[in-house]
Amino acid sequence: MKVKVITLGCKVNQYEAEAMLSDLLQHGFPAAEEHETADVVILNSCTVTAESDRKVRQLFRRAKKDNPDAVMVLSGCMAQAFPEDAQRLEEADIILGTSNRKRLLPNLMAFLSARQRIVDIAPHTNDEKFEDLQVDSFTGRTRAFVKIEDGCNRFCSYCIIPYARGRVRSKALADLKAEIEGLAANGYKEVVLTGINLSAYGQEFGLHLCDAIETACAVEGIERVRLGSLEPELLPEAVIQRMAKQKKLCPQFHLSLQSGCDATLKRMNRHYTAEDYRTIVRNLRTAFENAAITTDIMVGFAGETEEEFAASLAFAEEIAFAKVHVFAYSRRPGTKAYNMGDQLTNAVKEARSREMIRVTTETQKQFFAEQTGRTEAVLFERMVMPGVYEGYSMNYTPVLASSGKDLSGQILNVRIDSYNDTHCIGTITE
Repeated sequence: MKVKVITLGCKVNQYEAEAMLSDLLQHGFPAAEEHETADVVILNSCTVTAESDRKVRQLFRRAKKDNPDAVMVLSGCMAQAFPEDAQRLEEADIILGTSNRKRLLPNLMAFLSARQRIVDIAPHTNDEKFEDLQVDSFTGRTRAFVKIEDGCNRFCSYCIIPYARGRVRSKALADLKAEIEGLAANGYKEVVLTGINLSAYGQEFGLHLCDAIETACAVEGIERVRLGSLEPELLPEAVIQRMAKQKKLCPQFHLSLQSGCDATLKRMNRHYTAEDYRTIVRNLRTAFENAAITTDIMVGFAGETEEEFAASLAFAEEIAFAKVHVFAYSRRPGTKAYNMGDQLTNAVKEARSREMIRVTTETQKQFFAEQTGRTEAVLFERMVMPGVYEGYSMNYTPVLASSGKDLSGQILNVRIDSYNDTHCIGTITE
């Protein structure tokens, strides 16, 4: 029986989807080719916004239409946070949450035997342990994701994720080392450490994210260690200085901002101010040469006034982000913000999204301009057109370069000569 996995959402979701696929491959379920009909389809869902839920339903139904005889498995955050909505998807034969992925295989075998729908969503508990999944390869990728943390204790007023993921729990350092050694043995040169609240790694062990970074950087064969999204309030200067000692650590930091206005941040239940964020960025840029700061910015949060939006817009322009993911606030049942007054209209949210995208697109172009003339080591990933390859520098600048040979998976020095709206363009110098 051939298997196909569809993933929505973050790098943690991508890692978990790969882990589920790997488990089935090891038990004799081959992967279906891209345009091949599958016998088992797994959709690992995201629920960060209402739009995410809509995409889950749409993709799941389309997958059933394209694979009419397949066993359909819905797993992940949407199923965990909104189990009743998940069960209304009539196409779903097996429904799993976010803490029991190792039960995929026994549930699949049980369904194949009895052909009875299985709903296996375990509630999260305060003493829950980290689910230690292992992945030694990633389909079609030149960098490997490694999930080292799950859960979040912060309960931002707009966010459903703590309900979908439970409390903070972390991968043991010995398990982390073993997994990265396996990835290095399989030829991966770069690993990306990921988590739901990555900055909280190790707190139940008396450890810190720096311990995970140092463990990863010490693995022979790994040339780059990159971090996933970080919460900014957990990055004091001493931590940044400790991180900067690791020369394999990529100088790209995705610091989740959400808003550059203190009043909005307070309603969001974010635990920092714009000045705190500004200080962290300054310390990172001092400690790491040519650091790239990327972020997420939400517009149209409940009660966001024109003045508050203007403050957030000005802050985004001041920080001069290398890249920004702009999205409009989406009400989620079960969160504190759902019942807040002064909800904004979709028209206002869309207008503010366009304005924030306009400003942050300009800061991205400024960042690209600053890269021009530099020679950077680029990890090439794929050919995007005949003879042209796309890769990423240490600070995650997207780079295009021409070559008559396959560059995928290679790290090569590239002189950056120019840029366009989406990439820097360079010449290989070796």
